[in-house]
Amino acid sequence: MSASLLHHIALLQVPLIGPVQARILLNHLPVDAIFTAKRTLIEKIPGIGEARAQHIKQFTNFKRAEEEIRFLEKYKITALLYTDARYPQRLLKIQDAPTVLYYKGHADLNHNRHIAIIGSRSNSSYGKEMTEELVKYFATKNIHIISGMAAGIDAIAHKTSIGHQLPTIGVLAHGLDTIYPAQHKSLAKEILQQQGGLLTEFTSNTQPERYNFPRRNRIVAAISDAVIIVETRENGGSMITAKLALQYKKPLFALPGKTTDIKSRGCNTLIQKGSAGLLLHPDDLLQSLGWESPHKKTASKSKASQQTLLLSFTPEEKLIVDLLTDQPPIHIDELKERCGLTSSAVAAAILSLELQNLLLALPGKMYKLA
Repeated sequence: MSASLLHHIALLQVPLIGPVQARILLNHLPVDAIFTAKRTLIEKIPGIGEARAQHIKQFTNFKRAEEEIRFLEKYKITALLYTDARYPQRLLKIQDAPTVLYYKGHADLNHNRHIAIIGSRSNSSYGKEMTEELVKYFATKNIHIISGMAAGIDAIAHKTSIGHQLPTIGVLAHGLDTIYPAQHKSLAKEILQQQGGLLTEFTSNTQPERYNFPRRNRIVAAISDAVIIVETRENGGSMITAKLALQYKKPLFALPGKTTDIKSRGCNTLIQKGSAGLLLHPDDLLQSLGWESPHKKTASKSKASQQTLLLSFTPEEKLIVDLLTDQPPIHIDELKERCGLTSSAVAAAILSLELQNLLLALPGKMYKLA
């Protein structure tokens, strides 16, 4: 394992090799063979090319990878290769999933219910109160909270989770040898003490550079079942996570705020454009994901499936109803692919089913039977 891990860490130290190129290489060659293969073989691999092949052949700094392994062993940090069953499986669905993650903690990265709660670093009292209420409710459903360890809403989400003995995972934009911001060192300790975890793709000595935060945000979005934005400006960092969540076909929710409040302008814009669902109560999210709500017991069969024998569907409508019966919400793109109909035929069938109150349109272009 150590030899394999050393080569995995070393591969990501090679110039011009990131998660995408590493996955391409590993799909063609065993990790140790990448460094011993002929340059002509490597450069012929689609997506690699001459320049990257040359950098691989010139690479000799295995000492850095050895130092990293000693750091991991000293501080009892787990290195998770993308082939490890403990690696967050949700993350593998994105193209640029890291081939190596570094994790300290006990929270299950594959827990069946993960919700990301993010927002402004300079939150308002409204944002603080709403975040606390959300986490308090999710704690009763054993829904683990994901966030980015930033000041403001992120920190409130983590701290409230700790207060309710709920595991929470902080995703970092730097190595595990530091905590940013520095005042969150005690928060990081409390997360670990409360059976939570700290996760990063960055090796030690990686500083919280500005360009690392969007990379951190993609992990926050990808390992979550849904993303909630509590407060954000129109150009806030949370808007990057919102864009990524939509790209990954994750349900996106936003809390509405006053039209005059600049800290809620990003949320209001996302809701106005239909990119994010209006979150008035956590039940909205539970219903969207097909999770049981304490106020509305989920029926054994949907309204549409119960009425299938009573209504006369067109062939296109019946196909969609059959695909969605007793199934979790499906993204419009997946629905089109699975039913094999043209976009116009799917749109017409969806509209008809919505008018019959048999189909629900959910945030992020997700659909489920009513």
